[in-house]
Amino acid sequence: MLRTLKELFGFLAEPVPAGQPGDAEHRLQLATAVLLVEVMRADDEAGEAEREAILASLRTQFDLHADELERLYELAHAASRDAPDLYGFTSQLNKGYSAAEKARIVEYLWRVAYADGCLSHYENHLMLKLGDLLYIPRGDFVAAKQRAREAAPRVAERLSSFVDGQLPARRHGSEKGS
Repeated sequence: MLRTLKELFGFLAEPVPAGQPGDAEHRLQLATAVLLVEVMRADDEAGEAEREAILASLRTQFDLHADELERLYELAHAASRDAPDLYGFTSQLNKGYSAAEKARIVEYLWRVAYADGCLSHYENHLMLKLGDLLYIPRGDFVAAKQRAREAAPRVAERLSSFVDGQLPARRHGSEKGS
């Protein structure tokens, strides 16, 4: 694996030689993981539910062992902290994935945003930005958001308690379920 962040960013910026598909796959894995971590960090309330949503998304998207998932998560955290912007990561996904694959990634991003049961305005803003950077058509973006919202267990619980006449508790700076 990579040793330093400088080496990491150099790795992401280099063009992929035609004969090395493993490097291209590693770039996609890291770029995807960084965007998932960015969504987790958007509201400054990163919790275990969001971490588990990231690991589940990475496990579903890539065929990695548990120790590889943990290492990818750690690298993504470091890269996310030190990255000057998101363009390098979104451009990797734009080069490496089809429109359908990017829409699936957007759904994973929404799942992380909804993992704690609340969608903060910071998360929503970042998601809108990422949807634009990934060139996701608005209909696909909204459909991915809806699927993620329906899959979020706490959101479903909050909606059922709202239907039962109990108002769900809101955290400061958060929107419920939108």
